[in-house]
Amino acid sequence: MMVDAASLRDSTQIVLPSGALADVRDELTSRYMVTLFERDGVVRIIGSPVVIKEVNDYLCRQGINVP
Repeated sequence: MMVDAASLRDSTQIVLPSGALADVRDELTSRYMVTLFERDGVVRIIGSPVVIKEVNDYLCRQGINVP
């Protein structure tokens, strides 16, 4: 069975508008093992599937809408 690349990508990254992390960026990078990649008005939060799930929950608790 082949794994769909899009589903792997969705489980290892969160894509948000660049300004969305302004208030939590420092805490996010100190609390979680993630890489932030910013370009063309968006920021990609990249990490393992387990960490991305934790980051997703954290961002939601901070009032940041995660698509």
